[in-house]
Amino acid sequence: MCVQYLTSVNVEWVKSHFDLELPSSAVHDVFPTYPGPIVLKSHNTERTAIGLARFGLIPSWAKDGNFGRKTYNARAETVSEKPSYKNAWLKRHYALAIADAFYEPNYEIGKAVRTRIRQTNGEPMGIASIWDTWTEPETGELIVTFSMLTINADEHPLMNRFHKPEEEKRTIVPLKPELFHDWLNATPDTARDLLSLSSIPELTF
Repeated sequence: MCVQYLTSVNVEWVKSHFDLELPSSAVHDVFPTYPGPIVLKSHNTERTAIGLARFGLIPSWAKDGNFGRKTYNARAETVSEKPSYKNAWLKRHYALAIADAFYEPNYEIGKAVRTRIRQTNGEPMGIASIWDTWTEPETGELIVTFSMLTINADEHPLMNRFHKPEEEKRTIVPLKPELFHDWLNATPDTARDLLSLSSIPELTF
């Protein structure tokens, strides 16, 4: 489960992979309710866009923004069923969260060690996510929010080393760059196929 990640400031990488300009942000170290850049595609206009979105998906029916403190990760196995996520999933609100690294706790010495995980090649990552919009009741502001998808990591040689020994091993899904287009254009059926360990590039810490 990813509760913290580092956004990327690699403008050239974003430009070369998406032909988009990375928005500037004062926040680099992102926790739930903080803003981070995501890439998404409108299936009405077929336009791909990038912008800052709040980490922790807030469904349209939520009463306040604190809802996002508990929805920053969505399990791939149940994302189409859970009330918080199913609207975004079925409407094909698939996004890529742009990150340089993410953090998980390693308990191999008996206590939690905060560990930074990144791509072996040092490049930024596009992490499989879903997004939705929420209207702030008091101001009427329309806010874009997102959650990262997670899958079982028992068979991943690196990601199965994190979290408490008695807990299920899970990981978010940084996608290989050749899968970015497929994810942004996915249907609910094809999106599930992309949420697999084989879609993840080589990682290290």
